[in-house]
Order: sequence, then structure tokens, then C-alpha cells
Amino acid sequence: MESTQNTAGASETGSGTTPEQPAGPGFLHGRTALVTGAASGIGRACAEALAAAGARVYVVDRAAEAAREVARAIGGTAYVVDLSDPDAVDTLPDDADIVVNNAGLQHVAPVHEFPTERFALIQRVMLEAPFRILRRTLPHMYGNEWGRIVNISSVHGLRASPFKAAYVAAKHGLEGLSKVVALEGAPYGVTSNCICPGYVRTPLVEDQIAAQALAHGIPAADVVETVMLERTAIKRLVEPSEVAEAMLWLCAEQSRSVTGASLPLDGGWTAR
Repeated sequence: MESTQNTAGASETGSGTTPEQPAGPGFLHGRTALVTGAASGIGRACAEALAAAGARVYVVDRAAEAAREVARAIGGTAYVVDLSDPDAVDTLPDDADIVVNNAGLQHVAPVHEFPTERFALIQRVMLEAPFRILRRTLPHMYGNEWGRIVNISSVHGLRASPFKAAYVAAKHGLEGLSKVVALEGAPYGVTSNCICPGYVRTPLVEDQIAAQALAHGIPAADVVETVMLERTAIKRLVEPSEVAEAMLWLCAEQSRSVTGASLPLDGGWTAR
């Protein structure tokens, strides 16, 4: 559910490719992908999976050294960008064939105590930034009559939990944005979908454990089992690689009729 921390705009080194028909393991050869929050967690797993499938990857994150390290490892290009800065977001490349909107952050507090500036920050990073990125990249996709948008939403894009007003609001908004883009993009060969994981083993989730322990008055060791996995049938955290594999499937030819969908990877949370 929780993706990695948000990501000002200097590009680093990368290599280009020449478009051709996808085939076998390199089915995305010739495609260019942009992944936000790509320095760690789900974003890193998605960047690595896209590169392994042949795509050139723009690694977008505010964590400069980590983003550059990922870009070096996969032969991609790092863009050190703070997604809470609209002007910086508008410096990102507009030629991506694939966009993975993943970056996010969390704050846990009851609504009547929720800091207004923190609420606004979360909306800028997790809803306004994806809108701005899609506004810039969709014309390129439309011109090529092909595009794949994968929004890393959350089970909290489908369900609510207490103390997470900003995160739940942003993810619900991302779900709506994704569906609008699915309808507008369909005539141009562009699909737009959401992946909705439960709790994923990422730095953001690990950071939440202490906050949840304080909120619920229980030891940190008990948070995963008694709080995070309390509503799931499968009692384990989702691995980032599982989300990345689902993302790759949504980019493949066999999923070209899947659009406007929300794919739960939530261990049965939404089955209740």
C-alpha cells in the first residue's frame, strides 16, 4: 500500500534505444518509462523490472545519491526532483511511453489534529504531481498511439482507515484521475490502471510501524500482525517485486484491453 518517499530537476547519465517490436523478455525494448519514487521500495523494483524488460528508465526521486545509484545499476537516467514543487515537476521529460506514478509519503494523525500543511503536501506529491506528469506525457503517447500508465495506488484508494486522512484522500483522488485518463486515452491506444497493494515491505511502511505503535499503545513488534495485517486473509507483507510484476503485466500486449481498472494486491483485505 505504502510506496516510497517523495521525490528538483537535474538529469544524470543514461542511454537511449531505438523503438522496435517487443519480443520475449525484452518486450519493452524501444520504450521509455518514467518511474517516480524510484530510489527505493516499490519504485526501485518497478524501475529494475522495466529495465530488465528492455525499457529505458527515468529514475525520479528526491534522494539524489540513491536515485543515481539505481540509474547506474539499470542503465537509466536519474532525475533528482522534489515532487512537492510544481515547477520542478514540470521540468521532467515529456517523452515517456510508460509512466509509473509511485512516489508517496505518510502522516498519521486524527483529522482534528492533522497539520494542514502536511495534508496539502501529501496532495501535491501524490495527486497533483501525477496529474502534472500525465498532462505532459499524454500528448507523446497519443502521438505514438501507445502508452501505459500504472498508478501505484493502495488498498487505501479503495478503503479508508482512521488517522490517514491525507493519504486516503490522495489515493482516492489518484483512482479517479486514473479512470478519467483511461476514458480519454482509450482512442489513442493508451491504458491507465491502478495497482492497489496492502502493506508492502518498503521504507515507508517500516517508518510507520513506530507511529502505529504509539497510536495504538502496543509494542512495535506487534504492529505488523495486529494492526497492519489485521484485515487481510494472507498474513504477510507484500513484497515490492510482486507489485513490479503486476505493473509489467499491465504494460504487456496481453493486457491491452485492461484499462480503468484497480487491481488489488491486498491479501484479501477488500474481500471482506
